[in-house]
Amino acid sequence: MDGQGGSESGMAPQRTQLFAVASSLALAATTWTSGAASAQVAGYSPVHYYDLVGVSEVAVAPDGAHVAFTVTTIVEDENRRHREVWLQPLEEGRADGSAFPVTSPTEESSGPRWSPDGSLLAFTSSRGDDPNSVWFVRVRGPGGEAFHIEGVEGSPVWSPDGSQIVYVKAPGQDDADAGSEGDEVPGREGWIAPDAVSRTLDPRRFDGRVVTSMRYKQDGRLAFQPHYLSREKRQLMLVDAGGGTARQLTELAFDAGTPVWSTDGRVIFFTGDERQDDELDTENSGDIWAVDVEVGTIRRLTSNPGTESAPALSPDGRRMAYLSTPERGSQTDLLVAEIGSDGNLRGGFVNLTAEWDLRPGSPTWSADGTGVLFSASVRGDSHLFRAAPDAPVTQVTRGPRRLSSFSFSAAGDVMAFTATDPVTPPELYVGPADGSSEQKATRFNDGWLSDVTLMPAEELTWTAEDGTEVEGWVVKPVGFRTGGSYPMVLKIHGGPHSAYGNTFFPTFHVLSAAGFFVLYTNPRGSSGYGHDFQYATRGAWGIVDREDYLAGVDAALAAYPEIDANRMGASGGSYGGFMTNWLTATTDRFHAAVTSRSITNWESWWGTSDAQGLTEYEFYGPPWEQRDLYRRLSPISYVENVTAPTLIIHSENDYRTPIGDGEQWFMSLRKLGVPVELVRYPRSSHGLSRSGEPWLLVDRLERIRSWFSHFLIEDPPRRATGSGVGRR
Repeated sequence: MDGQGGSESGMAPQRTQLFAVASSLALAATTWTSGAASAQVAGYSPVHYYDLVGVSEVAVAPDGAHVAFTVTTIVEDENRRHREVWLQPLEEGRADGSAFPVTSPTEESSGPRWSPDGSLLAFTSSRGDDPNSVWFVRVRGPGGEAFHIEGVEGSPVWSPDGSQIVYVKAPGQDDADAGSEGDEVPGREGWIAPDAVSRTLDPRRFDGRVVTSMRYKQDGRLAFQPHYLSREKRQLMLVDAGGGTARQLTELAFDAGTPVWSTDGRVIFFTGDERQDDELDTENSGDIWAVDVEVGTIRRLTSNPGTESAPALSPDGRRMAYLSTPERGSQTDLLVAEIGSDGNLRGGFVNLTAEWDLRPGSPTWSADGTGVLFSASVRGDSHLFRAAPDAPVTQVTRGPRRLSSFSFSAAGDVMAFTATDPVTPPELYVGPADGSSEQKATRFNDGWLSDVTLMPAEELTWTAEDGTEVEGWVVKPVGFRTGGSYPMVLKIHGGPHSAYGNTFFPTFHVLSAAGFFVLYTNPRGSSGYGHDFQYATRGAWGIVDREDYLAGVDAALAAYPEIDANRMGASGGSYGGFMTNWLTATTDRFHAAVTSRSITNWESWWGTSDAQGLTEYEFYGPPWEQRDLYRRLSPISYVENVTAPTLIIHSENDYRTPIGDGEQWFMSLRKLGVPVELVRYPRSSHGLSRSGEPWLLVDRLERIRSWFSHFLIEDPPRRATGSGVGRR
C-alpha cells in the first residue's frame, strides 16, 4: 500500500481495490439466523480484516502546530503490515482533515519524536543495508529527504535547550568477548553459553545451542536468544544535536532505559535494574538512577522495596513523578518527590494515588505544574486522569470507549490521542487538554465501515455469590429478530489480569455476522476494577472466575430469551484458552469450543514457558511446592469429562504457552472420541491473533467462524443442556 491519503475516507487507491474484493467476498458469505437462512445482511467477515487501518504512537509537536502519528495498513497480496508516519497540521488546536504521510511509502517507519522547537521530526526506519535506523525530517521550511544526524543511532531525547541528544544503545561488542569458545562460527555468537562446561570437538560442525540461561527463549522472537552474558548492556550515549561523535555516558552492568533530562541539562535521569541478570530474583528491583552529564558520576536515586519506573519531571524541574510497585501483585502507585539542587531526590515522597484503587499509567506533568496526568483502565474503558497533592484523583475524559497514546503540546493547550469503541477501530482525536471538547481528526476506516453492519455492544451486569458486581457485554447477531432463536458464544479474555471492554474486536463481529450472540465478560481476576478484584483469583484459577462466567451466561439467557441454551460455545486465548478447556471439562453448559494458545497442564507449562513467575506468584510457589494445586487446577486432570467438539489453535513458536499443551489436549480428546482438530500456525508466536501474519490471522478468524457455525448452526447438538452445576 502506498499510504497516500487526504480523502474523506482516508483510503488509498489500493485500499479501495482491496475493499472492493473484501466486500464481494463478504456478500458471498452465509449469514445465519434462528437455524434457518434469512435475508443476507452485510456483516463483518474475516476478509474485512485486510481493510483495517490502525492509528498509534501519537506525538504532538511542542508548539502544537502538528500531530505526528503512525498509520498501519495491511498489504494483503504480500501478507504483511505496512507502517508510515503521518502528520496532521493543526490550526488553533483544530485539525483540518489534511493529514498526509511524511515518510516514504516504500519503507517501514514508526516511532515519531519531536525536537524541542518542533523543527525536526525523528522516526525509526530500517532501510536497506543502512545500519542506522534513526532518521530525521525537517518540518519547518523546505522538507527534503530524510537524513541521519551523525552519531545518533537510537531514539533521540533532546536536552531542554535542544543542543544535545541522548539515546540508548548497546556499544559494539569486542570480538574477543564473544562466547566461551573463541572459535565460534560467525553469525552464531551467543549460541553457546559463555559459562558452558561441556565442550565440542569442532564448533563448525555444531549448529545447535548450549543453554545455561532460563531466558534462552522469549515469546515474539522466533529464534532462540543468545546467552545474556554474550550481549552488551544498553548504555546512555550523548552527542551534539548537530551531529558528531557520540560519547558513552554510562558503563553499567545492566541496561539503561527511558532517559529524561533535568531542566538545566546537567543531569540525565534513567531507569535500570542492577539485578537484571539474576535469573532467580523474584523481587521487583528496578530503580531510578541519575548521571551527571559533564563528569559522568552515576548514582541511584530510589531505594524503596520494589520497582520505581517512568520518571517525569515537573516543568520547573523541582519535582519528579514516578510509578512505584513494591512487589508483584501489589498496588502500583504514583509518587512525587522533591529534587534537590544536586539532582538527588530529597527524603520522603507524596503518594498521589494512595486512596485510589486503580493502576496508573506513565505520568506526564500538566503544563502549569499543578498536577500529573496519566492514563488508566476503569472498568471496560481507558481514560485520562489527573492527580495532585491534597486532592482526589479526577477523570479528565469520559465515555464508553478506550483512549490511549496521549500526547500534549508544551503549553498544555493541545492534546491528542487515539480512541476506539466496540464499532470503531482506533482513530486520531485532538482537543484541549482539559477534555472539554474533542475532534475526530482521521477517518481512515470510515469508508469500508459504511458498508458493513456492526452490532453495538450492550452492557450486562450481574452479582457473584459474595455480592461482587461483574460486568460484561452482549453483541447481538446481525439481522437479529425479536422472538428468534440464536446460538451464543462466550468469549474469554487472556491474562487473566487484562480486560475486555469498549474497543473494536474483529472476532466478535465475525461471529455476530455469522448469526451468533456474543457474550464477553470481565470476571474477577480482570484489571480495571480495583486491586482486590484483580487478584481475587489467586490460588483459585478456574474456581472463582468459573462462577462469574456461568453466572454471566445465566444473566445473558435471562436478558435475551432469543439465546438458545442448547447451542452455546466457549472460546478464548491464553488464559482464555485455559478457561475454555476448564469450562468444557468441568461443566456441560457448552456444546462446542475453540481454544487458542491454551494451557492444559500447569506442571508441563511451567517447565516450557518463558513466564514461570506467573504461576509461582499466582499458585504460591513452583510445582514441587504446590504439586496438588498445580494438578488440581489443570484442565488435563478432568479431560475425560469433555464432550464439546473442540478446535485447538496454536502457534508453533509460542513460547508463552508452548504448543505442547495444545498437543496434550488434542491427543486426549482424540483418544476419547471427541470431535477435535488441531490447527498449527507456523512462524507464529503467542500474539498471532493480534499481530500475526495477516493471512494466518484471517485464516484463524474463518476457522473460528466455520467451527462454531458447523456445530451450533449447521449440525447443532441434540442433547439437552445440563444444570451446569459442574463436574469436578
